[in-house]
Amino acid sequence: MDVDFREWAAVRLPALLRYAHLLTGDRHQAEDVVQTALVRMLVAWPRVQRKDDPEGYARRTITRLAIDSRKARWRERLTDAPPERPVGPAPDEDRWEMWEALAALPRRQRAVVVLRYYEDLSEEQIADVLGCSRGTVKSQASKALAKLRARFEAAEVAR
Repeated sequence: MDVDFREWAAVRLPALLRYAHLLTGDRHQAEDVVQTALVRMLVAWPRVQRKDDPEGYARRTITRLAIDSRKARWRERLTDAPPERPVGPAPDEDRWEMWEALAALPRRQRAVVVLRYYEDLSEEQIADVLGCSRGTVKSQASKALAKLRARFEAAEVAR
């Protein structure tokens, strides 16, 4: 596999940005995470290319950067007036509600949900990406789905 890094990154950039956006819940944070991941990947490109797994390397790096707030260089800033509601991934209200619910989950739980249901990875693959055990993946998924269920059940009752 002798693919140039620039070619690979140009082809994969839109998908990596969508993936990071789902993990972070914020377009600007997603761009920062992807940029940091691609810089790290460029440095490691010969090794990554030899292993024939550039997608896995990128996904693991993006996921770990999005989850680990100590490595994140961004911080929320409190203001007097909240900003206008950002444009979500889809215009319809049901998708917007799901987007908000997903963004409200803790980072690790959100990552598990995104990796499982958006990226369609197995528990074992998710554990590899997150650097944890399958049991942790299962418990985080269970907690995340319970929170999502409770949120949507409460919304139904309120309607």
